[in-house]
Order: sequence, then structure tokens, then C-alpha cells
Amino acid sequence: QVQLVESGGGLVQAGGSLRLSCAASGRRFSSYAMGWFRQAPGKEREFVSAISWSGGSTHYADSVKGRFTISRDNAKRTVYLQMNSLKPEDTAVYYCAAAETTDWGTPRYWGQGTQVTVSS
Repeated sequence: QVQLVESGGGLVQAGGSLRLSCAASGRRFSSYAMGWFRQAPGKEREFVSAISWSGGSTHYADSVKGRFTISRDNAKRTVYLQMNSLKPEDTAVYYCAAAETTDWGTPRYWGQGTQVTVSS
């Protein structure tokens, strides 16, 4: 069982930056691939980024490539999403997810989400 708690969301102007954090409970954190998803009002939840258990492999949605960076600190059981050059279309609730795979796969555990609002 893994519990995930996101933090770091907020209101930022277009062009600004935010760093999201996801703290995980459980002893097997380093065994899970971790990811970020987001859901904007009236839209489906979409994949944003993922990172392998070791941090050696990362994946990004085309819409955030070059602007967002995912990283993890297994000692702190935390995964991060650094978001730069934010755009109004990045406004969404951002969810942290954990998959029981080494690289990335179907998430099994989800956090509650943190709101990111980007004003124009």
C-alpha cells in the first residue's frame, strides 16, 4: 500500500514557475515508477510525466516537453515536478501516481491532487 500526498500547487502568472512535490508513504517507494497526471475542468485526466524507479528513465507529454522536469529522491520518498514557462492551458488539478513497474505502466495508487492555476 502506498499513500501519496501532493503539495506545491498555487496561482502563478503565465511564464512563471512552480514545483510540485509528492510525498509517499510505504517502504517500497523506490520500487515504484512515479508519474504526474493532470485534469482540467471539463476534460479527461491526461498524462504529464513519469519517472522510473531509479530515476534513469523519464517520459513527458509533448505539451510539456522542454518546460517540465520530473525528478525523484528515493531517500526522501518524494517525486517532484518542476514546471517552468507555465501557460494558462497548464491550469489543472495535478495528480501524483505510482505504478508497480520499474519504468512506467498503469498507475495503481493516486494522490488527492493539487490545484495549479496559471493566469494570463
